Formats: sequence, structure tokens, C-alpha cells
Amino acid sequence: MKTELVTTLKRQATKILAELHDSKEPVLITEHGQPSAYLIDVDDYEMMQNRMEILDGIAKGEAAILEERLYTQAQAKQKMSKWLK
Repeated sequence: MKTELVTTLKRQATKILAELHDSKEPVLITEHGQPSAYLIDVDDYEMMQNRMEILDGIAKGEAAILEERLYTQAQAKQKMSKWLK
């Protein structure tokens, strides 16, 4: 992963963005020697957001199982009937 100082980003934003789009490699931005932010490609960010939504759904399903909030197939069909028509 590439690392850049925040001052370099300020001075060379266009160049850094062009390299980011070409390489698709995230850039770690540092301030005063400490990590401050990641700069990532828009497509990669959107893909990560989609994955997080999927993982959130899986976690909710696992929690429902642990809490025994379960339905039979017939009960699920009945509850979802308004969307399945």
C-alpha cells in the first residue's frame, strides 16, 4: 500500500488520484507521522459498502437464530406473501 503525507496530497492531488485510478491500490494519508485516512477508488469503496450490507444481513440472521426467532417455511411464505405476489 502506498503512503503519502497530507501535505503531498495537498500539493499533488491530481497526480495521486491518477495513480490511484491506475493502480487501484489504496493510499494511506498520514498527518504528523500518524495514519489519518485512506484514499480508495470509488468502485472499490462501493464494493466494500455492498459487502458490509451483506455481512450485516448475515449477522442479523445469526442473531435471530441464536434468539430462536425462527419461522417454518409456511410461516415465512405467509409473512412474505404481500411481497411475493
